[in-house]
Amino acid sequence: MSRTVIRGGLVVTASDEIHADVLIEDGRIVALAASGTPAAEAWTAERTIDATGKYVIPGGVDAHTHMELPFGGTFASDSFETGTRAAAWGGTTTIVDFAVQSVGRSLREGLDAWNAKADGQCAIDYAFHMIVSDVNNETLKEMDLLVEEGVTSFKQFMAYPGVFYSDDGQILRAMQRSAENGGLIMMHAENGIAIDVLVEQALARGETDPRYHGEVRKALLEAEATHRAIKLAQVAGAPLYVVHVSAQEAVAELARARDEGLNVFGETCPQYLFLSTDNLAEPDFEGAKYVCSTPLRPKEHQAALWRGLRTNDLQVVSTDHCPFCFVGQKELGRGDFSKIPNGLPGVENRMDLLHQAVVDGHISRRRWIEIACATPARMFGLYPKKGTIAPGADADVVIYDPHAEQIISAETHHMNVDYSAYEGRRVTGRVETVLSRGEPVITEREFTGRAGHGVYTPRSTCQYLN
Repeated sequence: MSRTVIRGGLVVTASDEIHADVLIEDGRIVALAASGTPAAEAWTAERTIDATGKYVIPGGVDAHTHMELPFGGTFASDSFETGTRAAAWGGTTTIVDFAVQSVGRSLREGLDAWNAKADGQCAIDYAFHMIVSDVNNETLKEMDLLVEEGVTSFKQFMAYPGVFYSDDGQILRAMQRSAENGGLIMMHAENGIAIDVLVEQALARGETDPRYHGEVRKALLEAEATHRAIKLAQVAGAPLYVVHVSAQEAVAELARARDEGLNVFGETCPQYLFLSTDNLAEPDFEGAKYVCSTPLRPKEHQAALWRGLRTNDLQVVSTDHCPFCFVGQKELGRGDFSKIPNGLPGVENRMDLLHQAVVDGHISRRRWIEIACATPARMFGLYPKKGTIAPGADADVVIYDPHAEQIISAETHHMNVDYSAYEGRRVTGRVETVLSRGEPVITEREFTGRAGHGVYTPRSTCQYLN
């Protein structure tokens, strides 16, 4: 029996802030007691961690990552080994990645392929969503089976015709199935058919630079697709989770649906909160570093995203971590922005950037934990095993120094990518120690974990549905 006591920290969860000691036994949290009380003082353990002056927070749950994703003739540069190690450095102890169904193949084949990629490689715990690229009678039956075994969310794309795209009929059929089996449809909401027309027209005019990626993927086409997805979900009587919301018009669609009492949820990402089209317009092809979809928007959209997070019209901040190196990968799109692989690195930066948002007054400390830990865990059926510090929860715990300052840089990050989307940005707050199921993965700013510690974690259905 291994026991750890964390003493003297401020325990911050989505609901409480309390100066408490935390007792961990065999990978689980077994008790909390007010620091300095006889109950806490009586605890003995093999390992004692002094958290005086620090926060003790649940490990982050990043519900949107793409390790080793094939895209645009190349692969995301982080493997499950490098990506989960970087996640741990950033205070994230669970990722939910996306297994991909190829057109003409079964869901099971895609899931098996991703299980094989991740098995024995992960430093932290992981789970999978399923990308559904080919809706047919067999696929729909498979959805039921996957929900039963703990893959309870399915992603569809209104974007990327010819790759992941589903038409409205396919989307409706999948939503109808999820209404019956308890699954949750996740939607990439952009009108890909219209966007392809605008891409073709831009290239014909000689508009080839990275900034045109943002100009053709118009905010109105994100809003239109968001609206359409909501209406299709309403027809199907199904819940809907819209991924990587970037535009104020799309937030307005989500807010309207939620005001009507619909089970509609929204996620945004740090890149939309902290970066903008100014980055896409950086000269000498540097803007290619910031090509992702949905695209970065003009700065004025950020206020609506922060407001959405405060009003709970947006519930989750995930990263959509999908890194491609500038050299050799992003460069595939020199002379044609449509060939730049879509995706940004970020799994290591999310918790720190959101803490900076606390420092800057955008959100409260408890809301930080809510949008980064508790709500993603609840949304995807991992709570209270993940996402909180409470008796019975997995001992996924981060000792966080709220006063340490750091400068984000590719020179010091641990993601397997040759640039940082937040290069040179000074932030206040830093991860010091990370436990995954009670085992130290980061110990006072040193990696002490190992590939294969992380285990696959089946999920129950969304915990927000009536």
